[in-house]
Amino acid sequence: MSTFWHIDLALERRVPSKGRLWGEFVLFYLCAPLGMALLMPPEALFPVLLGFTAAGLGFLHYTVGFEWPDLVRGLRQIEGRAVLAMAAVTAVTAAIVLRLTAPQDALILVREHPLLLAMIVLLYPPISALPQEIVFRSLFFRRYGPILPPVRWAIVLNAALFSLAHLMYWNWIVSAMTFFGGIAFAWAYELRRNFPMAVVLHCVAGWIVFASGLGIFFYSGNIVRPF
Repeated sequence: MSTFWHIDLALERRVPSKGRLWGEFVLFYLCAPLGMALLMPPEALFPVLLGFTAAGLGFLHYTVGFEWPDLVRGLRQIEGRAVLAMAAVTAVTAAIVLRLTAPQDALILVREHPLLLAMIVLLYPPISALPQEIVFRSLFFRRYGPILPPVRWAIVLNAALFSLAHLMYWNWIVSAMTFFGGIAFAWAYELRRNFPMAVVLHCVAGWIVFASGLGIFFYSGNIVRPF
């Protein structure tokens, strides 16, 4: 029984062809975000994202060489300076953008909805940051590494596709911030080899975005269909 089990596992985790990887990659990182942006009604956001994440988890599980404990390696090596830098850059960016676009919404959750902000602080990591990092960092670099360009260009591509995944908001502020955020998260994952640090950077950025008031551009009520 043990022998057959190992044979089955080896078959399930065999290295897919580059053609299959390209097909998965295009469907997952191009077609799905474009479909969500062009066709998805706002109320479908969370069910669609849940399905998207579940599919990503399935692909990752059957990726050769991946083990779930990989996701906690580096937990004790998170770089405090990188986290502080992420917090500072996000806070300054949020302050400038709000000053120029929506000064009346600065700190709106802090001032008017502190309980909602507390819920966001608690729920953002497991519901948003962690699933996105699994799909856009671990799955992206581990499964599709064989078809990616050299690492620095792969990081730029990763950030561009992460930004594309937020196209459903149809807002240049969201697109720009998710692109540069994607650069930082991919740097932590791929260059620093630290998935937990990527998640922490994502959480810190998200918390500051919502606490500052910039979350007005990132909530599901802003999802629109352009046609």
